[in-house]
Amino acid sequence: MTGSKKPQRRKTASVASDRALARLIRFALASGPLQPTAEGALRGLDGTRREVMPVVVAEALRRGLVQEGEGRLKAAPTARAFLRRHAAELEDEAFQAQHRDLSKREVRIGGRCETVRVNLAESPLGPLARLKDRDGAAYFSDDALAAGERLAREFERAGLQPRITSTWEPRLSQAPRRRAAPEPTISDSAAAARKRLGDALDMIGPDLAGVALDVCCFGKGLELVERERQWPARSAKLMLRTALCALSRHYAPPQPGPRTRHWGAEGYRPEL
Repeated sequence: MTGSKKPQRRKTASVASDRALARLIRFALASGPLQPTAEGALRGLDGTRREVMPVVVAEALRRGLVQEGEGRLKAAPTARAFLRRHAAELEDEAFQAQHRDLSKREVRIGGRCETVRVNLAESPLGPLARLKDRDGAAYFSDDALAAGERLAREFERAGLQPRITSTWEPRLSQAPRRRAAPEPTISDSAAAARKRLGDALDMIGPDLAGVALDVCCFGKGLELVERERQWPARSAKLMLRTALCALSRHYAPPQPGPRTRHWGAEGYRPEL
């Protein structure tokens, strides 16, 4: 019985310590480098003060969460990862959360709205949702990002993703000479996905299809696309936005407006 209670006490103390460390790191990130005062508190560059136990500061230094320099304490590069682990909703996901960018979205499932968690870092288009225009609006609209996600799904269904694992299919050199090599076959759903993918790429044109494939389907970053294509800096996101806007119009064409039956206003006909 004694051995089973000790892990629970250590776990509770660890959670309490992590909460204090998280408060210290948030204070350091919000107020800048912290300077100890004569009263034992910490003062930020913005003038805010907060009392922090010395044992918490010592623990943060020991774990490399804060750094000391020129008489001040500042958050270390590993501090943000610690905050993401601490903010994980499930204990089993604590270490996974530091590599994720979780966001909540509402989706319609079975005719009703459900709140789900989405990992924005899983998709190459997730980080692009944070880009802002000069006026503060989103650089990529929701319709454009949804079109890019749909293009990536069609690419997956078409079976065009390059294979990175081992294959156990016999090579041509190992096949019997009397028997012809089997022709590759694909399913009907993959063939239909390739047809839809080809129609979408033909619609946006060869100049924009390449950057859409590189980012949405092959997961390349914008800087890598610019280096490979020898484009100017910050030009890939403009080309990608143009491609995704054209792609969104292909997937969801705008509805035509009401037709005008005649151009005459009321009473335009002469009275006889």
